[in-house]
Amino acid sequence: MKILFLGDVMGRGGRAAVVDAIPKMRDAWGLDFVVVNGENATRGMGLSGEHAKMLLDAGADVITLGDHAFDQKDMMAFCEQEPRIIRPLNFSKVAPGKGARVFTARRGQKVLVTQVLGQVFMKRPFDDPFSAVDQVLRQFPLGGLVQATLVDVHCEATSEKMAMGHFCDGKASVVVGTHTHVPTGDAQILPAGTAFQSDAGMCGDYDSVIGMTKSEPLRRFITGMAKNRFEPAMGDVTVSGLYVETDDRTGKATRVEMVRHGGRLSQSGPSPLS
Repeated sequence: MKILFLGDVMGRGGRAAVVDAIPKMRDAWGLDFVVVNGENATRGMGLSGEHAKMLLDAGADVITLGDHAFDQKDMMAFCEQEPRIIRPLNFSKVAPGKGARVFTARRGQKVLVTQVLGQVFMKRPFDDPFSAVDQVLRQFPLGGLVQATLVDVHCEATSEKMAMGHFCDGKASVVVGTHTHVPTGDAQILPAGTAFQSDAGMCGDYDSVIGMTKSEPLRRFITGMAKNRFEPAMGDVTVSGLYVETDDRTGKATRVEMVRHGGRLSQSGPSPLS
């Protein structure tokens, strides 16, 4: 199976670039399944139902969220109506929506998608992500009920993301980090067959401070005082993510490639895009 994961979509520029890129990537790379982290797609803070629909209509099979899952209040109701939205598994027990679900890929394979929030350096404590993931992976073993499993690890610390990768090695097809908006250079297949990258990076303008226009973040770092709201940067967007090929029989990864398309960053992917 050919799986594409795209990192945090940042604001209007990120939405437009991802909506344009997904159909091209599907055709060029013969993708079976596409997952997009959309939790910053609406003004850089959360995801609205309208913008979720745009990403799904463009060809995303699933959208994952994050710690800003419900910053846009209509997502509380929208994620109950739209099964293709996955909120964090270890969020509040009364949160709407689901933190894990099995989907059907284009050629009929079953794919489990789940997301957890980390605990290290996060603004508020969440339930233990390791026990939450373990319970789901035990319920849906690779090569049995599902042909592939993707785990989105949404957290600050690369150490926590790496620990989750090794914890899931051999039990998930893909473990990929989100949240920090900077792509890491450690894409690899772990010893037991799980594709891993500490952070997929953002789909946004990298001439910025993690996707935000530079002036206000710089002011706050230099003076310690806020003056204006953060606003998503609107320059050229790099669509960042991870491409993975898996063995349908075992669910293990057989190929992994970092994806960077457009914008300022060096380009990469399984093959060039026009």
